[in-house]
Amino acid sequence: MEWGMKNRLSRLIQKDGRALFLPIDHGYFQGPVHKLEEPGKTVEPLLPYADGIMLTRGVLRSCIKPSISKPVILRVSGGTSIIGEDLSNEEITTSVKEAIKLNASAVSASIYVGSKYEHQTLMSLSKLVNECEEYGIPVMAVTAVGRELEKREARYLALSCRIAAELGARVVKTYYCRENFEKVVKGCPVPVVIAGGPKVESEFEVFSFVYDALQKGAIGVNLGRNIWQNNYPVAMIKAIRAIIHEDATPKEAQQVFEEEKK
Repeated sequence: MEWGMKNRLSRLIQKDGRALFLPIDHGYFQGPVHKLEEPGKTVEPLLPYADGIMLTRGVLRSCIKPSISKPVILRVSGGTSIIGEDLSNEEITTSVKEAIKLNASAVSASIYVGSKYEHQTLMSLSKLVNECEEYGIPVMAVTAVGRELEKREARYLALSCRIAAELGARVVKTYYCRENFEKVVKGCPVPVVIAGGPKVESEFEVFSFVYDALQKGAIGVNLGRNIWQNNYPVAMIKAIRAIIHEDATPKEAQQVFEEEKK
């Protein structure tokens, strides 16, 4: 592995082998999501506790201060919307040259295994990896599922993650599933981080699935809505950080959350 690739990955994945990524890229297909109407204001108090921030070039340029020291994971796929016919109809929207100009530590793109546009998104990922490897930029593949929520089971997630790794992704972001998640991670030869999905009913539920995912082999999270849509987002990210980097249990994370709320 080249020095540049190692350096970028070391900025994202911390010395303990864990990572807490904060995504605010939801607007690329959902528009102004609740509590993300002004991304810069939403993310500013959270950045000190994140290991990396995931976003599009438009939000990075217009909403994020150039003085930030946190590494950027640049979302480079898109081209569809929540009201469109098919969320899987994505292509690459941002060049690697642009990612370099924006000083991105990594880029991310979605793949939609089993969808109408499976081949298109897998080829997009492959071409992106080909180019990024030339410049030492890691690619994080996002195993997206569109509207078919029933696909968020171990068999499907394991298939998607393995394909992403086989095509050259350096990191894979996937959904957590309660049953057999360890099989998803075991079958993926590159680091796995979990997505949060829709905001859940309680903080303890988030702490529990984050903790369980780490026990089953994930290196960390890429959580957005379950952090910045919470009424106490700073308390939330501190509690999740305690699980990831301090090996806190869900109960201990809940205690951190309650203390920080005050």
